[in-house]
Amino acid sequence: MQIEIQRIYDKPVDTDGYRILIDRLWPRGVSKLNAHLDLWAKEIAPSSELRSWFNHDASRFDEFWQRYLAELNQNPATSSFVAMVKQNLVKQKIILLYGAKDRQHNNALVLQDYLKNNL
Repeated sequence: MQIEIQRIYDKPVDTDGYRILIDRLWPRGVSKLNAHLDLWAKEIAPSSELRSWFNHDASRFDEFWQRYLAELNQNPATSSFVAMVKQNLVKQKIILLYGAKDRQHNNALVLQDYLKNNL
């Protein structure tokens, strides 16, 4: 099972995987053509309230992780998203794309872990 994460602002290392943008807001300055997306799964992203609370503050990341997991567990879109990822993993790797500057504290890390534990 191969689920990678990449920052959407970085030049794609490869585009041979199934590329999913997992942010609620479209990243500034990125054209839809250059993003090489297969899916924009904004319904699986952290809520606007959680995103605002976290505010990319690394000291809040552990709490953000727990709150985002709780949101995923209560989100009606999660089960279909997990099923779609599982179906596509049979054919190709999954690449979760995020826009945050911080590579060590972002929603993609949480979602990657969630998927690995729930597939």
